[in-house]
Amino acid sequence: MARWRDTKQGKASKPKKVSSSKTKKNKLHYAGVLDKIKAFLTDTFMLAMPVMYVVIYLIMGSLKDAGANKATSWGYILIALGIIVVSFYVKSGQTPGLKAYNLKVVDINTKQKPSIILAVLRYFFFTIVAFSVFGLFYSFFRKDKRGVHDLLSGTAIVKDIKQ
Repeated sequence: MARWRDTKQGKASKPKKVSSSKTKKNKLHYAGVLDKIKAFLTDTFMLAMPVMYVVIYLIMGSLKDAGANKATSWGYILIALGIIVVSFYVKSGQTPGLKAYNLKVVDINTKQKPSIILAVLRYFFFTIVAFSVFGLFYSFFRKDKRGVHDLLSGTAIVKDIKQ
């Protein structure tokens, strides 16, 4: 009751307000796992499938030749796809799949699109982590939904609220 009386008489000190502009600038809106999966599937069909077709039929000659030299063909596919994906990350922070779902890859420290080194690291770690069961399900158990490759490279996929 005393608090009400002090407030009514103007004796109570007003609580300090935290500047909301500071907290909003530093707060990242992390993308959910479902949105990241949908973006990944879109990128698979828009980027990876054409690269695979070119490597299998134009570079290797046929599906039979690509099957006989699996390590070589997968090496060509991963390198070509890496160049494409890294260039999208560096240029705009978005692949076509990320853009379709209003998501963006950012450097966790600067909150800007990643540098070429971070983009290469992110792609490299993603190709390694994608083959492990632990790496695939790790983001389901984190509050910020970042994967192992995001933690290792210092990046995150966030919702692009500018659009």
